[in-house]
Order: sequence, then C-alpha cells, then structure tokens
Amino acid sequence: MSAERGLVVLVVDDELPALSELGYLLERDERVAEVITASSGTEALQVLDARDVDVVFSDISMPGLDGMALARVISRFSERPQVVFVTAHERHAVDAFALDVTDYVMKPVREQRIAEAVRRVVEQRERGSARPPADAPPAAPAVEDETIPVELGGVTRFITRSQIRYAQAHGDYARLHTEAGSHLVRVPLSLLEEKWADFGFVRIHRSTLVALPHVSEVRMDHGRCSVLVGRVELQVSRRHTKELRDTLLRRPLGERHAGD
Repeated sequence: MSAERGLVVLVVDDELPALSELGYLLERDERVAEVITASSGTEALQVLDARDVDVVFSDISMPGLDGMALARVISRFSERPQVVFVTAHERHAVDAFALDVTDYVMKPVREQRIAEAVRRVVEQRERGSARPPADAPPAAPAVEDETIPVELGGVTRFITRSQIRYAQAHGDYARLHTEAGSHLVRVPLSLLEEKWADFGFVRIHRSTLVALPHVSEVRMDHGRCSVLVGRVELQVSRRHTKELRDTLLRRPLGERHAGD
C-alpha cells in the first residue's frame, strides 16, 4: 500500500448513529480517501476479505464478534490493517495494549480527537511503508518508545516502556514498576518477555523481568546473584544466573536510559 495516497478506512459499530457520525468525521479529513462502514464484526471481516483497508476504526462492545475479537483476528493477517478502538468504556484500555492498537478513542467522539487518531495512523503507515523483499532477513526492531495504558483510580493514564524498571508476575497479570510507582496490567509476563526482548528486558526469575538499562549493579554473595535497580535489590534465580551473565557480556551496564 502506497504511503502517498489517502487512507482507506473501515468503520465498525453496531449503533447506526455512532457509525454515521464517525464516518462523517473521517470523510471530512483530507488524509482519508474512502470510508467503508460495517455494522458488525462479522460484516467487517467480509469487507476485509474483499478489500484492502489501511485502518479499522471499531467499537468494542458489539453483539457477536466484538471489537476485541475482531482485533485478535486482524492480528493474524499477513498484511494487517491498523486498528483504532472507539469506545465509551475506559476499562478495555489495558486489554488493547496486548493487541498493538494504534489509538484508543473515547466516546463521545470529537473531530479534533479523530484528527489526532488519523495523524497517528498516517505516522505509523509512513514508518512501515518501506517493506523489505519477502526473502530479505528480518529488519532490526524499531527504536520508538512504546506507550502503555494503565489504570489508576479509575482513570486511564499512559507510561512508556523506557520508564519501566522491572515487571513481576501476578497470575495472568503483570505489575510494571517505574521510578514513580507500580501499575497492574492485564498482560501475562511471558507476553512482555517476548515483546520486549529486543529492548533489554530479560528474565531473572520465573516471576521477574528486568530492564537491563536500569540495572546499576550485579551482586554475587555466596553463590547467590542479585541485581540493583534503583534502590531495589532483585534476586536472580540460579537457573537464570548464567543466562544473565552471558547477556551482560554482550550488553554492558553502561547502556542506560536517559534520565536515570
């Protein structure tokens, strides 16, 4: 898909007034070339099977195939459109994190906020417009920081991946620790380990993932290993000690995040 042409947008909502309003706002945006509408997740999949679409603006709470389920299906596409959630509920923000959605817009929608979502879609498309040949080796991961929605006192706030010093497992959840505090997100630690391996996050214990750029010391005491992250000392399991040593040989502790 050319990064020069306007966006082809699919809008999905089971409520006709909301569908019409969002479609109208998107049609007014000069960066949008075409708006297609669907009143259900199933109808949206039929459109995606027949058309090339750049981005799907989807409600979440819909009967049958809801927005979350639709996004999970889209995530398996070899050439997948971006997804922007448009919803009246903040509670889905942490779930959206695991699906790599481009934006999360709250209803009632405002033209300025939709314009910002379109800007993010265009920016994301431009970053991914230069595709390597099919037989080319995998490209190095992008270095842009990741924004993570977290809930605090019923309000959705945002932190960045580079702020996270370490993460700990809490069942199917993970608690993300920053200098300012900690946040519980509905994402398993195993998924964070997989997603953030290229950004210096390593497993030091079955329940702990640490960001190496935030590690200031590695300590050995009677054969037991620990790392110092800020003022917190974290134990390294025997199983992960050798792996941590090998990783540190390849990546010195001097590679630190700005602001530490």
